[in-house]
Amino acid sequence: MPDRPAHTRVHLVRSTDLTGDTAQSGGMRRLEAVSGKSVGSSALWTGETHVAPATSSSDHHHGESETSIYVVSGRPRFVFHDGEGEVVLQTGPGDYVYVPPWVPHREENPDPDHPAVVVISRTTQEAIVVNLPALTPLED
Repeated sequence: MPDRPAHTRVHLVRSTDLTGDTAQSGGMRRLEAVSGKSVGSSALWTGETHVAPATSSSDHHHGESETSIYVVSGRPRFVFHDGEGEVVLQTGPGDYVYVPPWVPHREENPDPDHPAVVVISRTTQEAIVVNLPALTPLED
């Protein structure tokens, strides 16, 4: 079906077809699955993120994109600043996390032996990542 337009067919993206050719933050590795580049999506990005043992990502946000996170394995922590101090959300397999647009945050994997793996979906077709020098609160 390669001669059919991308928007008229269902796409299969195999785990072996994921690519790391996407925006990255220090301390983690993002693998792109569904995007404008891979399947022609117009408003969705989905992929995996791997956070190595005993590692924290850089502080960052995802611009205008809403982010939904599903924890596959490990016990990653999600850290953001609520205006008074850092808030740590401890997660485990099966948990979901929602990150609103523009909210600075970071992921941490305190486990010294095992990586944390999450599946991420965003409301933009590309993985917007804006790395920051520090975790700062948003203005109202």
